[in-house]
Amino acid sequence: MSITINNVTAGYDRHPVVHHLSGSFADASLTAVSGPNGGGKSTLLKALVGFVPLMTGRIDFGGVKPDEIAYLPQQFEIDRTFPISVLDVVLLGNWSRTGAFAPMGKLHRKEALDALAEVDMAAFASRPVVSLSTGQWQRVLFARIIVQRARLILLDEPFAAIDGHTTLELMQQLKQWCRNGVTIICVMHDLNLVRAHFPQSLLLSRELIAWGNTADVLTQENLDAALERSGSWQESLERCEINGEEERSA
Repeated sequence: MSITINNVTAGYDRHPVVHHLSGSFADASLTAVSGPNGGGKSTLLKALVGFVPLMTGRIDFGGVKPDEIAYLPQQFEIDRTFPISVLDVVLLGNWSRTGAFAPMGKLHRKEALDALAEVDMAAFASRPVVSLSTGQWQRVLFARIIVQRARLILLDEPFAAIDGHTTLELMQQLKQWCRNGVTIICVMHDLNLVRAHFPQSLLLSRELIAWGNTADVLTQENLDAALERSGSWQESLERCEINGEEERSA
């Protein structure tokens, strides 16, 4: 079933960032969310996962339950200083099914090791996460998502500061998840990568610019419109009508 967004406005401290967005993500689709910095891309993902409250509208998840959603924020938002091993990080993918304090048995460990092998990180299972490179750490986080068995995966700039080889390998993992029936929504800045690998795109600049097939969305006309819209927001702090009240946009 599709995930439908109906007239959604979301933001922080009563300041809307995403404005009156409507559309749908098809089941088992692979969609890139692109647009200018500050255009609301990360806010949209956080609204989908429930970290940012909706000011207007609603989201119909088509039967996907909260514990069936995997969310991977940008790397700078994750603290890697906690003394934990690679294997333990992947085992955390079981929390939605076992709870935070349930013991992990042999089957859980085998599943976690198999997931690490799938992303070429099995040899690093006992390593502390602080010792990993950015690309290795992202592979580990993808292994944790494998263990989660999510039906909806939300990724915020998953390929930032990662080498090309790792990016292409993890891109293949995204495609495999889609073939397995998983819906993936991914914030992306690299438009060349989007054009090469993402069938669907959402172009966002505080409000919807275009949504559909990537070739139709990422036209120069739409990209220019997104940049122009972003500039107008920065220059003129527009107001948005929310529930009968005017709110100043951020």
